[in-house]
Order: sequence, then C-alpha cells, then structure tokens
Amino acid sequence: MKNRILGSALIIAGTAIGAGMLAMPLTSADMGFGATIFLLVILWGLLTYTGLLFMEVYQTAPRMDAGVASLAEQYFGAIGRIVTTLSLLILLYALLAAYITGGGSLLAGILPDIHLGGVLITKHIAILLFTLILGSFVIFGIRGVDGLTRLLFLGKIIAFVILLAMMLPHAKVENLLILPTDHYLILSAVPIFFTAFGFHVIMASINTYLQADIRKIRKAVIIGALIPLVAYSLWQLATHSVLSQQTFMAILQKNPSPDGLVQATTQITESTVLGGIMRIFASLALITSFLGVAMGIFEGVGDLLKRFKLPANRKSLAPLTFIPPLIFALFYPEGFAAALAYAGLLFAFYGVILPVGLVWKARQQHPNLPYRVAGGNIALAITFLAGILIILIPFLIKWGVLPKIIFTG
Repeated sequence: MKNRILGSALIIAGTAIGAGMLAMPLTSADMGFGATIFLLVILWGLLTYTGLLFMEVYQTAPRMDAGVASLAEQYFGAIGRIVTTLSLLILLYALLAAYITGGGSLLAGILPDIHLGGVLITKHIAILLFTLILGSFVIFGIRGVDGLTRLLFLGKIIAFVILLAMMLPHAKVENLLILPTDHYLILSAVPIFFTAFGFHVIMASINTYLQADIRKIRKAVIIGALIPLVAYSLWQLATHSVLSQQTFMAILQKNPSPDGLVQATTQITESTVLGGIMRIFASLALITSFLGVAMGIFEGVGDLLKRFKLPANRKSLAPLTFIPPLIFALFYPEGFAAALAYAGLLFAFYGVILPVGLVWKARQQHPNLPYRVAGGNIALAITFLAGILIILIPFLIKWGVLPKIIFTG
C-alpha cells in the first residue's frame, strides 16, 4: 500500500505540473522572485486545504467509487449534479483537447511527412497516435497510469535537475531582490498561478485507488501537492536569479513565449543543450497532465453513466472520454482554445467553492465524522471568499481596477 501512496502522490503531482510551468517566470516577470514565492505558497496552502476537504466529504460517499458529481447530488440535489458535471466536463474536455493538440504537434515533429490525396495529414495521424497510445493506459485503469507516471516522473526529475545544474551557476543574488513594479500584480496573477496546483479532478480516482483509507489519502494529497510547490519554487529561483527583470521585459517585448525564455537562457548559459532539455521536460509534463486529465474525464463520465444505470465499462467509457476532445483537436481546435480562457473560472468553482459547500453541508448532516480538516467554519468562510475573489479578478482586470499581467500563457 505504501507503493500506492507514492503512486497516488505522483499522479497528483503529475496532473498539476503541466508544460505551462516553463512559462511561469514570464507570467511573474513584473512581480519579482519574492512576491512570486509568496503567492505560490499561499495558493499551495489554499488548494491543499480544498483537496483535503474533498477527502473529508468522501467519508460520507454512498460508495467507494462515487464521483464528485454524486457527492454534489447527495448534498445539493439534481442542480448540484448538473452544475458540477458541466463545470468538470467542460474544463477537462478543454484541457484534454489542448493536450492532445500539443502532444500531436510534438509527435508530428518526429514523423515523416504523410500525404493523403495530396493533403499533408502528418499532424492528424500524430494526434490519433498520441491519443491511442497514451489513452490505452487510462482505459487500462489507474494502475496503468500509476506505472507510466512513475517512469515519466523519473524522466522529469532528471531533466529538471539538469536544467537547474546548468542555470544556477549563472545566478545573481541581486536579481532575486527585485520588488514588484506594482504590488497589485500579485492579485492579478492569482487566476493564472492557482491552476498550477489543480489536481482535484482526480480525487475520485485517488479515493478508489487507496480504498477510501483517509490516512493514506491525506499523505498522498499532502506529498502530491508539495512536489509542485518545490518544483515551481526551484524553477522560479533558477530563472529569476539568471535573468534580470530588464531581460524578462525584453523577452516579453521580443518573443513573449516559452521559446523566448529558452533562447534568452541559452544565450546567458552559452549552452545549446539547454533548449533541448527544456523541451524534453515540457513534453514529459504535457504527457503526465494528459494522463491525469483523461483519468478525470473517465471517472466523471463513468459516475454519470452509473447514475442513470447505463453501462459504465471500459468499452463505453473510452469513446466518451476521447472522441469529443479528438474531434475538436482535429477539426476545431480554436473552439476549445476559447473554452480554455475560462478554465480558471471553472476550476475556481470546482476546486475551491464546491469542496467548501460540500463540507459545510456534510458537517451539518454528519457532525461526528472520524476525520475533519482543521480550521473549522472560519477556514471554510475564508476559503469560500477566496474562491469568489479568484472568479472576480479577471473581470477586475478587464474593468481596469487591477493591473494586467503582460504574459498569460
């Protein structure tokens, strides 16, 4: 079971750490290192807390493999299930379509040109292969995802250590002492940064995999959420210490993308290997995120089918999980790209507001649960207000109340 705890923690961390991690320093360019670390620690605490709230509610689940939507229906009726299911599936399908598109592009780069009727279809073939190969692990079950995630995570660690080893010798302490150009930027960056700890979509799978053992789930959540915090902090340390704020601003003006960051760090470290290692890390991060998100859809759709007493086996779940995002990745990628713009709002509901509401109701109906997350009703109220604030921040930026983040990914 210890191996399952470690495997669950790595799945949680792998789901959270996506390829967007490489671009995080560009998002925090105006903030400086100190303010960025402060924000990361606050958001890590917030989302670890809400992950544990899900665990508390699962003590009251009607069955061990119940999905979060079933818990929402248990406490808020049909409306709770509908809102939860829609927010979860829109969020996950949008993310999965983006990961499929990105993974297909990576794979297409190493495939020979394939034509059909004079039309180049290499990328379409790559998207199908990427989904078929990695999707098979999800269909096999969480044990398959666990095994593959461990292997990929080892690769990510090796690539990450090499990155740090190449960059930190060029560090300058004075670069870490830069203050934010505007302290309100810390608030503006919240909706972008807080999704970096988004593992909550797989809590149903983790609960089932660890057989609803509260002590083991708690360990997995804490360890799994701590890994991204350490990784993000080290990455911010490396980039902010090597690149001055002026360099960051120059990158944003010339090439505001992860490639721009790669080019700048390559010039400073005088290493052509660095860009290749960064791209390897990004590829591995994209794959682990794909696995976690696909597993979230697999469990969410399965929970919905069980609710209506429909077959919820692998044969029925596989097409429902992968065909919708495949269609958009192949024929209408801009549609889900637009949906991704609202991913932060959907996750603010699913990952912050929903667990608070569920625990509030659960504590009223089950006052003597064996495990209760510390903090009481005060912590629940603060967390609920934080969720509302996260939803409001993009609108406050749009209305000019808060400053705009220059790079948003």
